[in-house]
Amino acid sequence: MSWQYIVFLALLVAFFITHKFLSYFIRRWVNTKEVPVQRKALVRKLLRTVHAVGYLIALGLTFGIEYGELTVFLSSLFAVIGIAMFAQWSILSNLTASMIIFFQFPYRIGDRVRILNADFDLTGEIEEISSFHVMIRHDKGDLMTFPNTLMLQTPVIKLAGTKTSVINRVDVDLAPPETPGNAV
Repeated sequence: MSWQYIVFLALLVAFFITHKFLSYFIRRWVNTKEVPVQRKALVRKLLRTVHAVGYLIALGLTFGIEYGELTVFLSSLFAVIGIAMFAQWSILSNLTASMIIFFQFPYRIGDRVRILNADFDLTGEIEEISSFHVMIRHDKGDLMTFPNTLMLQTPVIKLAGTKTSVINRVDVDLAPPETPGNAV
């Protein structure tokens, strides 16, 4: 038997072992999150795809694809994807923000939040967290759609009395402090 077939079998066994471990990790981590089933499926699919691509690259290197050829192929692939997605950078950034929100976002569906914005009152209850946006039901009944990237870049206050664990409430006054000269 050639060494390539031995490495192939070793990579195949390693793939299935790491796939089981990854599935266990994903199942354990995802079940701790209070998110819709569709969102859990998206995270599973993304992580499993990255796992499979890593092993396909290792198999390609095993069967004679040299590092230089692999580098040329990957750089060409990234160039084509980069050009295709240049105008759609917000889609990629929202998907990336979606993954960050899934694993690290301190707010869940049902929480009341206030997004600090000097121009508008953005206070309401989170109704949905999707791949591209967070939907917040305003206190007046309007449904606001807030992009995931802005949700990470904008200060958000979790208001007391929400569904998940209650944290200390921070009262923030968005109006500038009054001075004796500008009193009405």
